[in-house]
Amino acid sequence: METSFKHIIGLAFIFSTLLFTSCKDDVLPKPSSQLRLDYAVAEYAAFENHCPLTFDMNSDAVIKEKGDCGFTITYPKMKATIYLTYKTVNGDIDKLLGDAQRLTYEHVIKADDILEQPFINDDNKVYGMFYKVGGNAATNSQFYATDSIKHFVTGSVYFYAKPNFDSIMPAEDYIRNDMQRLMETLKWK
Repeated sequence: METSFKHIIGLAFIFSTLLFTSCKDDVLPKPSSQLRLDYAVAEYAAFENHCPLTFDMNSDAVIKEKGDCGFTITYPKMKATIYLTYKTVNGDIDKLLGDAQRLTYEHVIKADDILEQPFINDDNKVYGMFYKVGGNAATNSQFYATDSIKHFVTGSVYFYAKPNFDSIMPAEDYIRNDMQRLMETLKWK
């Protein structure tokens, strides 16, 4: 009987050891996930002040004048800013165009590609170029607009984050649409 009792104790010990060691959670690899960034549908309002231009801008953005009719349009939730610079054309349209194009192509080192989209609005006498810069460049969207005689505006968006296009792509798409709307609704006074 002693042998069977020792045998039962031994089996009970083995069983309890297996029971307690097998009850811990199994480590399973989790599937990789991606951050989902959804933004509210943009609502636009006309912006006008003492400067010689008007345009539509996103109601969620915050605009501040920097002086000389230059503006910052900030998107606090996206940690991004659109910088608008206004200049009066004084017979130097070629220099202004060259500077705007050079600013865009300085990003060629980090850019995968640069897509140029010409813009023509004969009714409001607004002509320009919209640039979509692909890849991990510091800015992914830029534009210039002019009437070639008196007014010249440049715009570019910058994010306050390390340029990693994959992670900022939803915000970049959202703000790019706002910049295109701004350019398309631009009017001179």
